[in-house]
Amino acid sequence: MYNLALLYIFGGMGLVGIGLYFFFKLKEQERIQKILSMPFDEKYREYLRRIELYRNLPKEDKEAIERRILLFIHTKEFIGVSIEVTDEMKVVIAFHACLLLFKSSLGGCYDHLKTIIIYPTAVAIENIRNNGGIYAKERFLIDGQSAGDTVVVIWHDAKREAYHPRHDNVIIHEFAHEIDFMDGIPDGIPPLERSKYHEWMQVLYKDFKKLSDVFMKNRDIGKYKLLGEYAATNEAEFFAVVSERFFESPNALKKKFPELYKELKELYGIDPAKLIKR
Repeated sequence: MYNLALLYIFGGMGLVGIGLYFFFKLKEQERIQKILSMPFDEKYREYLRRIELYRNLPKEDKEAIERRILLFIHTKEFIGVSIEVTDEMKVVIAFHACLLLFKSSLGGCYDHLKTIIIYPTAVAIENIRNNGGIYAKERFLIDGQSAGDTVVVIWHDAKREAYHPRHDNVIIHEFAHEIDFMDGIPDGIPPLERSKYHEWMQVLYKDFKKLSDVFMKNRDIGKYKLLGEYAATNEAEFFAVVSERFFESPNALKKKFPELYKELKELYGIDPAKLIKR
């Protein structure tokens, strides 16, 4: 009888837990739908029109990414350090973050991401390095950082790169890292369908190894100049850098690394070479 009573108690607790889970899930869905139905502020569009990639998107894609921008802005916490967070910062960061996902099969809106920390200029951080048991404290500047549930953005660089694009884009770089984190391992391999995994590995790791060899052996860098030495740091940085080039210099990347461009086009679901000339 006692065991039966315990069974009823635990069974009831389980049902309550399940009920609460679905209740909060439903509330979250209602909240998301409310955000998605909000009007898009015309002031936001004024900032977006300064960004070439937004200006050249088809109308339906503009509407789709605007919905994602609203969702991003209203589900993430923006924190300014020695700087006041403005709508312009939120919109510019949200646009470039959503650009990576709004047409991708990966979907979502960086569900694991909670906080964006914004600094006005490059910030110095300290790192403890162990070299054969000898510990040394290093201090160096960063222009962005990604750590799973938090992204750090340096606004001075982000704003300049958004409105005056060349090759680099710190926002795209850090959010490519966030995509890389989605499967729990920052290794340059985003969450992929099993059927696409082998081809991705073949193409990206082939170019990463060649890039690494070029810089390690001081060879003529040739076409690898487009990617730069930082992309040879490791596979995760390689993925983040080539994602920058894919959106910022798509025609150059397509011409010099056609296989790489094809893989990124399939991942992100967009063909930026049709949108901009670089």
